[in-house]
Amino acid sequence: MLNRISRSNKFSLIFTPFLFLTQPTLAAWYDINMTKGVTTVSNEVFDLHMLIFWVCVVIGIVVFGVMFYSMFAHSKKRNPNSATFHENTKLEIVWTIVPFLILVLMAIPASNTLMNIYKDVEGDINIQVVGYQWKWQYKYLEDDIDFFSNLKTDWDEIYNKTPKGEFYLQEVDEPVVIPVGKKVRFLITANDVIHSWWMPDFAIKQDAIPGFINTAWTVVDKPGTYRGKCTELCGKNHAFMPVVVRVVSDEDYKEWVSNKKAEAYRMSELTEKNWTVEELKTRGEGVYQKNCIACHQTNGQGIPGIFPPLTGSDVVLNNKAKNIEILMEGAQGTAMQSFANQLSEVDMAAVITYTRLAWGNADDGNGEIVVPKDIVEYKKPKA
Repeated sequence: MLNRISRSNKFSLIFTPFLFLTQPTLAAWYDINMTKGVTTVSNEVFDLHMLIFWVCVVIGIVVFGVMFYSMFAHSKKRNPNSATFHENTKLEIVWTIVPFLILVLMAIPASNTLMNIYKDVEGDINIQVVGYQWKWQYKYLEDDIDFFSNLKTDWDEIYNKTPKGEFYLQEVDEPVVIPVGKKVRFLITANDVIHSWWMPDFAIKQDAIPGFINTAWTVVDKPGTYRGKCTELCGKNHAFMPVVVRVVSDEDYKEWVSNKKAEAYRMSELTEKNWTVEELKTRGEGVYQKNCIACHQTNGQGIPGIFPPLTGSDVVLNNKAKNIEILMEGAQGTAMQSFANQLSEVDMAAVITYTRLAWGNADDGNGEIVVPKDIVEYKKPKA
């Protein structure tokens, strides 16, 4: 079939990729290059990357130029008698010193950029970032704000039941919110396994390691929504823990902080409310969709041999105290983690109630529900 291709088409097949890569005005060029980002540091990193890139290009041209010239000028046809020298001390000194000097000259701007990246001083806003399987927790240390950021992409999209949206696997229910022009310091750690918090537009990528805190900082002058992800393979749902940061004006940020504090106060008041079974079940279904569906599945059947089913489980059906204990403490030796710090008393009670009443469990079990006061009582120090 290749023989049938015209000479002009052959030229296109051979040279189109080269022409594509040599068109710096094309947007496609930037799709394959490093992200320039929106911060001073990210621009420094990009400029350093391009500097080193062009140095490597020049070195490549020189090295391959000498090699191709040597192959051409010193072929057997042109020089039938081979040279008799064995070494050239001056030449060896030159090709040792020159690369050394190039490396030193490249190290100077690289070192300056690294020193700027790791300038670890307190920020105007300090946020602790904690990686969980598989979500992120954010704690605003000055404002006493604490929330989890969960994947928002619908599971029907993930299982190819509906078309995938624009921000497939890149959307969350609670983004990080920071103000423009303020220095934000991130203190990054993990609760279970190693994760990695990556925000390319800020030139931040730090491992989240249990028992250890890595730091990073940024100042963003351009409002907008920026997206990243976990970049350390951390288990089954590694792909389902995106990072979303929303940068807003200082006034909008203060309003957001005020609303989050008011929301936390309302949540504390809800523990005293007399909840109906239907209210708990409805709220619990939403909590289950965010936190439990990945392991225990939509129908509560779990994954055989890995995650146990909730349907027909004796603990779920009949042992209310053990049911609460497992969610609060986790199950040692299994993938079941503690949700004591991840769910409020209301959400904990609601999700337990939902699992005890869903999928036909209400017909097989004792139908006993859990209310927020039960979780409050469980948290009280034992005598």
